[in-house]
Amino acid sequence: MPLFLSENDVRQVATMSLALEAVEMSLREQAFGRAVNIPRERTRLQKGALHLLQGAVDCLDIIGFKAYTSTREGNRFLIHLYNAASGKLEAIIEANLLGMLRTGAASGIASRYLGRPEANVAGMFGAGWQARGQLAALCQVRPIQRAKVFARDRQRLEEFCREQSRQLGIEVIPAANAEEVVCGSDIVTTVTTSATPLFDSDWLDPGCHINAVGSNALIRTEIDEKTVRRCDPVVVDARDVAARECGDLLPPLEKGRIRWTQIPELGEIIVGRLPGRTSPTQITLFESHGMAIQDLALAAYVLQRAKTQKLGTELPFGV
Repeated sequence: MPLFLSENDVRQVATMSLALEAVEMSLREQAFGRAVNIPRERTRLQKGALHLLQGAVDCLDIIGFKAYTSTREGNRFLIHLYNAASGKLEAIIEANLLGMLRTGAASGIASRYLGRPEANVAGMFGAGWQARGQLAALCQVRPIQRAKVFARDRQRLEEFCREQSRQLGIEVIPAANAEEVVCGSDIVTTVTTSATPLFDSDWLDPGCHINAVGSNALIRTEIDEKTVRRCDPVVVDARDVAARECGDLLPPLEKGRIRWTQIPELGEIIVGRLPGRTSPTQITLFESHGMAIQDLALAAYVLQRAKTQKLGTELPFGV
């Protein structure tokens, strides 16, 4: 019987290490042509929007989609998993935590392949739900000892830093301003909804790696054009997704200052088809927008663990 997994069920089996494994596997499979990813579609009304991501991962024998709504009341996420061979429904999974882990894991994998191995100071813009996954992933792939965080809401920022210091066992401090976040950081992560660039390119140290997570719409711009032009390589999770949504990259692309042929996908670097970091002084950039195959792969891993632990509720349909 198909299963319904609630957020509570997912919480009992999902971990950042599992998310890192699932995301890297999905990107590798895509690079070898063994996974299918469909760029996000959006249906909008004044009251809210529906966002749909579809995909399939052949080695897991899964096909499915993530649908989520965004309204003034918040966001709601559901993943539907089907058996690719039989077409039968395998599971419906609540995916708020799962999505946060997956988003963090994508930056973690990028930092593993593009960040310097000795990177131990992180700078972060944003102190919300997604920022938790970003910092957790960095701590798993690099020897992070200190993180500097900046956000507009000072009270929320200080609470975030205290919580993350306890959970991760590292020094997490509230930064006074954007320059303090960037200067001296080995990895800089932006996870905001900003419509204007967050920092000055001149503040970046040689060898820094940037994870830009929030620019998943044309009206959002976390990274300015000067920063993009300093970075080598500039990497995306999927070129067709970035072409639709990346507010950071489209201005320099439209001006011809960078070209799509110069922008590798992360999976191509993972499998060794294209180079990633080739020098300790390069400034590298990963633009993360989210891919269905990453969500579906992690959902499949979570479902397998849930079945082993006899979690979830059987559904009376989809057999």
